[in-house]
Amino acid sequence: MAKQKILIDCDPGHDDAIAIMLAGASPELELVGISVVAGNQTIEKTAINALNVCQYLGLDDVPVCAGCGQAMVRNRVIAGDIHGETGLDGPTFAPLTKKLDPRHGVQLIIDKVMESDGDIILVPTGPLTNIAMAMRMEPRIVPKIKRIVLMGGSYQNGNVTPAAEFNIMADGEAAYVVFNSGRPITMVGLDVTRKVLCYPEIVERMEKLDTPAAHLFADLMRFFNKSQKEVFGWEGGPLHDPVTCAAIIDPDLLKTKHVHVSIDIRSTESYGRTNCDMFNYLKQEPNCDVAYDIDVERFWDIIEQGIKNYG
Repeated sequence: MAKQKILIDCDPGHDDAIAIMLAGASPELELVGISVVAGNQTIEKTAINALNVCQYLGLDDVPVCAGCGQAMVRNRVIAGDIHGETGLDGPTFAPLTKKLDPRHGVQLIIDKVMESDGDIILVPTGPLTNIAMAMRMEPRIVPKIKRIVLMGGSYQNGNVTPAAEFNIMADGEAAYVVFNSGRPITMVGLDVTRKVLCYPEIVERMEKLDTPAAHLFADLMRFFNKSQKEVFGWEGGPLHDPVTCAAIIDPDLLKTKHVHVSIDIRSTESYGRTNCDMFNYLKQEPNCDVAYDIDVERFWDIIEQGIKNYG
């Protein structure tokens, strides 16, 4: 079976790093590029983090491009309380030799999609600024995007406000553009990612694999779990972003419902909310497959195999 081509758009971030790890050596996926956006930290830091992860994992041929450091309209927000001063606190990386591709992250998205046969899946795991800007700069890419599998949103409660999840809230206008693009979208939101909590026994299970990737996973997750406990009181942090790649690898991993999703960009209290019409109250055309359940054991098996792929 042919590999599925994906382009990850991310803001590393501990869980973004695991998403890159899962995709980078997967026999089911071909990682054609990584565009980076501000979010978990500033663009200067998230770009370095993406390079460090790729260099550590030996992903030498994957182009990494720094993209937008600012949301389309709103002021920049970052998640330093969760991901630390660097955005990827915890691991110690060797001196960085991998260089950024000189293209802007938005241009990388445009180039890769325009060069493709319409077979690239976009996998955004941060704010949607780069994806929306690419759609606006070069509208011809829109019909060529095979699918968008994004981490963001929630049909229940948010994680930065009662209404909104961080990635959507960080650039609601960009989310508005993407969700109204007409492309097939799978929304991997907090409703499922909060079910894959990386408890200490999961960290120990992966670390026992005793590969460089396993040790990186453990170093990342120990810091992530510490900050999640301090902020939310959880013993294990939710491993949000890798669920996107895992769901492409295993199409039966998630249960989804095809519904209409709108993005609130007008409210003050609820800005960035993904309004998911799960019961079709409004009788509007569905535009998104919203994930509402996940096979948790299957997910951790996929993560374990992803780490073993580096052995």
